[in-house]
Amino acid sequence: MPRRRGLSARLELTLSYAGFLLIAGALLMAVVWVYLLRYVPDNSRGLLGIAPNRYLLVRTFVPAAAVAMACLLVFGLLGGWILAGRMLAPLTRIRDAARLAGNGSLSHRIRMTGHQDEFRELSDAFDSMLEQLESHVAEQQRFAANASHELRTPLAISRALLDVARTDPERDRGEIIERLHAVNTRAIELTEALLLLSRGDRGNFTHDVVDLSLVAEEAAETLLPLAEQRRTTLDVTGDAARTHGSAELLLRMVTNLVQNAIVHNLPADGTVTVRTEARGDMSVLRVENTGRPLPPELLPTLTEPFQRGAERVRTGEHAGVGLGLAIVHSIVRAHEGTLDLAAGPSGGLVVTVRLPSTP
Repeated sequence: MPRRRGLSARLELTLSYAGFLLIAGALLMAVVWVYLLRYVPDNSRGLLGIAPNRYLLVRTFVPAAAVAMACLLVFGLLGGWILAGRMLAPLTRIRDAARLAGNGSLSHRIRMTGHQDEFRELSDAFDSMLEQLESHVAEQQRFAANASHELRTPLAISRALLDVARTDPERDRGEIIERLHAVNTRAIELTEALLLLSRGDRGNFTHDVVDLSLVAEEAAETLLPLAEQRRTTLDVTGDAARTHGSAELLLRMVTNLVQNAIVHNLPADGTVTVRTEARGDMSVLRVENTGRPLPPELLPTLTEPFQRGAERVRTGEHAGVGLGLAIVHSIVRAHEGTLDLAAGPSGGLVVTVRLPSTP
């Protein structure tokens, strides 16, 4: 809503400086006046011009005091205006940067130089905020573009299959329906993954005490048929590792990690090892699989949405939608934990999740 325009901060500071200077000058004049009057006799009717008296003091001191106060007023206004301008100059730069950010330019930085003071701290905090906003907006734009691309593919395939069913009556309808079902299932999985990723980023969930060792056992039991199908050995051991968070999201986190470890365990006949333990004030979950060596430049990209590793299986029931580790990263971040990815010494991937523990 519109507000009535008032005095600028520079003018208010200027008036404040001038006012304080006048008050200090007036007090000084008053002190001098009182102490002078104590030692000057009141003989204004006596010998004028021969002995000092109050009459002469008033005649000479008051005009001089008035001139001095006028000079103090001018000096206070001029000096206050200059000093206020110099003091408020950093705020002007911060204001201009905020306007640019409001217009959509997040790449601008203040980069204020000079000594470390309140304005420098405010400038550094503002630059840090702009950097995080720019990174977040770029990530959201990239994510939206990738999501649109990924969702467009199953929709385009469904449209092509429907066109075939409409224009080619001789085509086997059962095959078309089966393919439509598979494409639709993949689109639903992708949509659910996007919603789960968004939920993890917002962090709006109920917090409960969750034991990661029990969650790991539940995830392993759910994925045991997949492990047997791929002839992969699941080894789940460890101690109690309690943390505070959403049981549903933490189960999805562990399930994604174990599923990725099974699916990417190439060649088959490998091993997936899941360990849980409590280390000081952190609860640790470690998921490791066997497989081929991973290039170091691939590791930083694995947690980005829709980034699929070179070994990812693209066919079958568990082809994935490229959001597995992105969802894991989002859930770990929402629970104020850390996610570390490292290449195994003899191949495969080692994923370590550290979450704040609960006594």
